[in-house]
Amino acid sequence: MKPDPSIDRLRARAFAVPTDRPEADGTFSWDSTTLVVVEAWAGNKKGLGYTYSSASIARLIEAELYPSIKGQDAMSPQSSWASMQRAVRNLGREGLAATAISAVDAALYDLKARLLDMPLVGVLGSYRLGVPIYGSGGFTSYSDDELQEQLGAWVAEQGCAYVKMKVGSQPKRDPERVRLAKQAIGERASLFVDANGAYTPKQALELANAFVQESVSWFEEPVSSDDLDGLQAVRARVPPGMDVAAGEYAYTADYVRRMLAAGAVDVQQADMTRCGGITGFLQIAALCDAFQVDLSAHCAPSLHLHAACAAPRLRHLEWFHDHVRIEHMLFEGAPVPKNGVIYPDLSQPGNGLAFKEPDAAPYAI
Repeated sequence: MKPDPSIDRLRARAFAVPTDRPEADGTFSWDSTTLVVVEAWAGNKKGLGYTYSSASIARLIEAELYPSIKGQDAMSPQSSWASMQRAVRNLGREGLAATAISAVDAALYDLKARLLDMPLVGVLGSYRLGVPIYGSGGFTSYSDDELQEQLGAWVAEQGCAYVKMKVGSQPKRDPERVRLAKQAIGERASLFVDANGAYTPKQALELANAFVQESVSWFEEPVSSDDLDGLQAVRARVPPGMDVAAGEYAYTADYVRRMLAAGAVDVQQADMTRCGGITGFLQIAALCDAFQVDLSAHCAPSLHLHAACAAPRLRHLEWFHDHVRIEHMLFEGAPVPKNGVIYPDLSQPGNGLAFKEPDAAPYAI
């Protein structure tokens, strides 16, 4: 019997990609996005994973994480995930360490699927063959015309049934911006808003009552996601038909368990580039199933696609402007929506992605 191949090489590199225009949300502004790409080798096959994080984690991955998994069975990514968790015990499992583990874990699952010559969704199993997306951007730094143009295009050109805009930078202007956004999409799609924790609970409730006049059906992080009492209080009092969502900053399943136990959200978010990769994302999916709360995948749509098909209560996946742009610039095989849904390419092994080295070279850090 042929032995299972072992992990024998790992490489991590960082790339800084400027945004196409200045961007801001309710609590932060930026002009570039850092992509950290991880490649893992075993048995003459290479797996590909990545995260959106700090360039500093490339060194962490090669110096701390790789020694903890070198020589391990490439067919058992969960075992490697557990080894990496132990390796960062004294560094802290959250924050940068969690994003580093996420990228390596994604690469190891891709490696396993390529060793088996199967699409990743075939290895994971699936509840669905395609994943609904919602267009996401609408940054607070955009002009009113830019806001309307972007949201309207997601509906008209990509068939999105939901679109999301940022709020919170100027609370007094938010009701008017929401009115303009709804004007751009009409009744063709549902409108979501995301405050990134910018409001107080009282502000959030006041604005929720204004937003519902424009049929806003999703209020994301109306207050800080660390304020579970405040989040639960807002959720209990928003108008009927408006879901409260949070969880994108979860680095561990423990964080999500506490959020679900607090009854803080109608929809739980999770981001596999932060929460421990595919292993962590599927742990969170199981928690959502146990609590009977829907899950929504946050950002990095090309990376989430296969795992999103394997999550039992998945509602949709965020089609985030920055990440969609980067993934189509730098990865062959990035999905293209069809009537607001993206589908895994079942003709390709692994996650179906290939890194465009020449295109990425100008952005290398």
